[in-house]
Amino acid sequence: MLHLHVNGKICIKDYLYFVEVRAVSNIQDLVDGLMNCDDKQAYHCLKQLEDKSSRSAEVYPFFDTFVEMLNNTNSYIRTRGIVLIAANARWDVDYKIDEIIDEYLKHIIDDKPITARQCIKALPSIVKYKPDLKNHIENALHRANPLRYKDSMQLLVFKDIQKSLDNIRNL
Repeated sequence: MLHLHVNGKICIKDYLYFVEVRAVSNIQDLVDGLMNCDDKQAYHCLKQLEDKSSRSAEVYPFFDTFVEMLNNTNSYIRTRGIVLIAANARWDVDYKIDEIIDEYLKHIIDDKPITARQCIKALPSIVKYKPDLKNHIENALHRANPLRYKDSMQLLVFKDIQKSLDNIRNL
């Protein structure tokens, strides 16, 4: 609650606290929205969280939620977790990505090729901020077998792997 001073003005300390609480609440609402059954709404939340992640660490406190999303039965939710983990790699001072990298890399060959493609495309941004994981990630990409997918997706996944490997080499 904002307090008014005798002269009718808002105390700056109270105002800043209000703004900070509202910002965290807004991020929590966006994170909650990632699980929305309306995929358009969930996608909108994903894009806003990605944008915030590109500018500051304010989304990073929700990292563990994104990790939990990796095991969801819904491939769209898995994909959102994959994208947001990579988007927060630059803020990962707690080495959380290092701890879950094997779980993350399993999605290079996710059951759903669309999810696999998003994982593969996100890997260069992880390497950019986590160079110690470069060899581990490159090895996982080299081991990936796009032949597990239908013919229509095999070439796309293969090209994504090659492009990610090229991008990683050029970092």
